[in-house]
Amino acid sequence: MVKWQGRRQSRNVEDRRGAAAAGGAGVILMLLRFIIGRFGIRGLLLVGVVGVGLYFAGVNPLALLQGGTTGTQTAEPVDDETSQFVRAVLAETEDVWSTLFAEQGSTYPQPTLVMFSGVVASGCGQASSAVGPFYCPADQKLYLDASFFRELAQRFGAPGDFAAAYVIAHEVGHHVQTVTGISEQVRTAQQRARGEGEANALQVMMELQADCYAGVWAHYADRTSGFLDDGDIEEGLRAAAAIGDDALQRDAGQTVRPEKFTHGTSQQRQSWFTRGYRSGRVEQCDTFNAASL
Repeated sequence: MVKWQGRRQSRNVEDRRGAAAAGGAGVILMLLRFIIGRFGIRGLLLVGVVGVGLYFAGVNPLALLQGGTTGTQTAEPVDDETSQFVRAVLAETEDVWSTLFAEQGSTYPQPTLVMFSGVVASGCGQASSAVGPFYCPADQKLYLDASFFRELAQRFGAPGDFAAAYVIAHEVGHHVQTVTGISEQVRTAQQRARGEGEANALQVMMELQADCYAGVWAHYADRTSGFLDDGDIEEGLRAAAAIGDDALQRDAGQTVRPEKFTHGTSQQRQSWFTRGYRSGRVEQCDTFNAASL
């Protein structure tokens, strides 16, 4: 089990959990007040008729109203165990990457992690929790619906604190790619790619590099700061295997199609994480020039 209790917690966390729901309720209340003030009870009855019609047509009228929010409202932060865990893991990534950047004579620009529930507005557009954790290069923020941790354990069979920490470290890896210019290079190459398959292959290389970066972080978290415990690396490897493209396609009842891969196979994800973990060296994570993935 990750030894996160009692450690420094990052201040670079925005807790927006519940913000979308609160914002949607506010929009509904303001809309109802406007209708009553402008049209009286007859207007309210008309809204009711339209709402019933939408309901029987298979559309949730409340969802339509809530969908009009920006998702940027700030909910009151909750200092629960999940928040404390996320802050502790993010702080550990800050410490490791700040040291590695300093060794190269540069400063690590720490990213912000946004905790949300349901939907969220990011610099890359609005997203729902269905997309899973993600990193947005436009605003250099990580976005996480912590319910994904439960899904990782229950649906994908990868429980444990380090499985969750691996997910955060992987998204931090994308931040490292952004601030070092790798992400921009990949996006430029993808624009020149000949077809979806070639563009996807570049994306796979970027995702596997982020896995390797997560392994580099784990190397120092384990051997330098004592953040990890026995069995944690195995938890991370199970998580990497569970969310490999081939495993996800099989779980969905689909034929495995490598040209559709965007993150790499289970074996590849485990292999590159392990490579970073064993070496602790960023230069070992060059997936773009590797003889094979």
